[in-house]
Amino acid sequence: MRRLRGPLLAVAAACAVLAPAAGAAIELVGTVGPGFTILLERDGRAVAQLDPGEYTIAVSDLSEEHNFHLFGPGVNEATSVEATGKVTWTVNLVEGRYTLVCDPHATQMRQAFVVGNPPPLPQPGPAPAPVPRLFATVGPKSTISLRNAAGTALKTLKAGTYSVVVRDRSKAHNFHLVGKGVNRKTVVATTTTVTWRLRLQAGVLRFYSDRAPRTVKGSVTVR
Repeated sequence: MRRLRGPLLAVAAACAVLAPAAGAAIELVGTVGPGFTILLERDGRAVAQLDPGEYTIAVSDLSEEHNFHLFGPGVNEATSVEATGKVTWTVNLVEGRYTLVCDPHATQMRQAFVVGNPPPLPQPGPAPAPVPRLFATVGPKSTISLRNAAGTALKTLKAGTYSVVVRDRSKAHNFHLVGKGVNRKTVVATTTTVTWRLRLQAGVLRFYSDRAPRTVKGSVTVR
């Protein structure tokens, strides 16, 4: 048995040389260009998810119109847009979400991947309800009105928030809107189109011309 000790030690030493070092960085391959392509791969497959740890990224930048930009928690590495060539980065990827883009074409050329198991992205809430529109008009003669989007003159209106499109078509009059918590008007002697976002509360909503408040007028009941 003692005679075999030397050969066994030699074999063990050879195995130790051939085995990869524990904790060695895993290699990823990044490419951008020459067309509108950008890609990060591992073993020939596009990266979608990785374990946390240390990685080397061998990047080939093949275009003077694009660059390779990787960013995420603790990482922000990029090649130059104007130059081409190869570069190798060593990065420590932690649990989270990472993105690679071409900065000049970030909406077209991008790839995203996760490291570990980060929490899901929050879901967008419901879209806000559209704000109903009203159309207020004064002029071009001594006329004034407040109508809904269908063009119907209003007598009553539900309380709430509205977008009021005001069309002042007269230099002789203006549009003055007054109600609970509301007091808005256009300028006499000018014509204009403006939009007011208003919260209308229950009560009487009056509109009139400051030049002729007794004749060029109207009102709506807000309920």
